[in-house]
Amino acid sequence: MNDPLTGSTGARGFTHLDEQGRARMVDVGGKDVTRRRAVARARITMQPETAQALDEGTVAKGDVLAVARVAGIQAAKRTSELIPLCHPLILSSVVVDLVVGDSWVGVEAVTETVDRTGVEMEALVACSVAALTVYDMCKAKDRSMTVESLGLHEKSGGRSGDWRRDDHLA
Repeated sequence: MNDPLTGSTGARGFTHLDEQGRARMVDVGGKDVTRRRAVARARITMQPETAQALDEGTVAKGDVLAVARVAGIQAAKRTSELIPLCHPLILSSVVVDLVVGDSWVGVEAVTETVDRTGVEMEALVACSVAALTVYDMCKAKDRSMTVESLGLHEKSGGRSGDWRRDDHLA
């Protein structure tokens, strides 16, 4: 059996697979409790008229950015219900910010906890659900929108330490 404390992994080098290649939830019971933080980002591209309506707050369904922010926060808290092998975490903080550009909306989600496992999935789920909420609330105006570039940009804490996406990949 694999030892999560020594870093050994299961079949084909994946921690969520046992030696026989079966899915498993990683045992984090022996890990140290540390402060952990993750930052994820995404972008929704859209017609300039759609971005203008968002910026001016004239979308027929209401305050899209406020609803998307709350949707992202709610999604972060429910990540373990959506991603089968994620551990349920007590989040100490979730911040979702949205910025409107000329023909896009940028989404950033920052999640924090003090626990035995990281909050990367919570940040990614928050970011993606916030982006999808923007899409949902604006689709009657612009079906050409795309959600793009969802990715982890930073993480800190835990045994693997800090990580930051290279600037050329951002």
